Amino acid sequence: MRALGRHVRLALFVLICLCVLAIPTPADAASQLPTPAGWPLSGSPVVQRGFDLPTVVWGRGHRGVDLVAQPGQAILAAASGAVAFVGSIAGKPVISIDHGGVRTTYEPVISTLHVGDRVAFGQVIGVLGTGGHCRGCLHWGLREGKNYLDPLLLVGGPGGQLRLVAEAQREIVKREAAARAAAVSASRPAIMNSGGRPGSHGFLYPVTGPVTSAFGMRMHPLLKVWKLHDGTDFGAACGTAIHAPYAGVVRRAYFSPAYGNRLFLSHGSVDGVHVQTAFNHASRYLVRPGQRVSRGQVIGEVGRTGLSTGCHLHLMVWLNGRLSNPMSWL
Repeated sequence: MRALGRHVRLALFVLICLCVLAIPTPADAASQLPTPAGWPLSGSPVVQRGFDLPTVVWGRGHRGVDLVAQPGQAILAAASGAVAFVGSIAGKPVISIDHGGVRTTYEPVISTLHVGDRVAFGQVIGVLGTGGHCRGCLHWGLREGKNYLDPLLLVGGPGGQLRLVAEAQREIVKREAAARAAAVSASRPAIMNSGGRPGSHGFLYPVTGPVTSAFGMRMHPLLKVWKLHDGTDFGAACGTAIHAPYAGVVRRAYFSPAYGNRLFLSHGSVDGVHVQTAFNHASRYLVRPGQRVSRGQVIGEVGRTGLSTGCHLHLMVWLNGRLSNPMSWL
């Protein structure tokens, strides 16, 4: 009987060890996945290398997916959440976002965000850097605690319509992606503010002055890195009145080391699109969170707070939760 008892205890011990070492399948975390969610790159990303979870926690595998991307390309938050980590791991710039039950990771990504910053689904969180484990790609990861999951679960995979690239075709795909990005940049017109004229959606320009830096990729004048300029800069003297481009409600107002004094306006649904605007680098704001404002109301004054080379207004626009070119809406 004693021998039988020892065998039973040994069998139970082995069973417990196997349970501890077992790696949950993606379906185990399905209820924890954030919604809405999507790709961390704009357009239709190409999967260079898929998810390959090892059979044991210490085994070799690929704990994420590699997406074809170009250095300097904008990286988007796959879902809403809060920045959990931003820094360097093994010499690679990494940012991680906590979505509640799970976290997404992005590398190598250069970001000016800080731990605790809230991000919206589709918001630009940084730009692709260099020095990752693959050339010309974004490594995108998904974790539930210490368990790795397939990030393609966030876009309807695995098993969805994914385009895998053969080794011999990767350079061709990279050149095509670079050519598309260059074409978009070249086609962007130089736009001058027309002094408060409302556009087709009824939105006013918030200040009178020229567009001094358009939305899109550029060399940051202070950080000296090639990154996305996530809004439109209007040249205006410090103290110039900032007008609400459309009626709405003040959602947030706070100071950011990068953006200086920031203020967010929610305009609700306009022409079937949910619109939010943000105003940055102001010297001060004259309205507070929760306050309703009317179109054209003075909400603040132009300044140069935060990372700024001079007096100007940095305007940002989100359409249905996605960061967009402000001049595509004004």
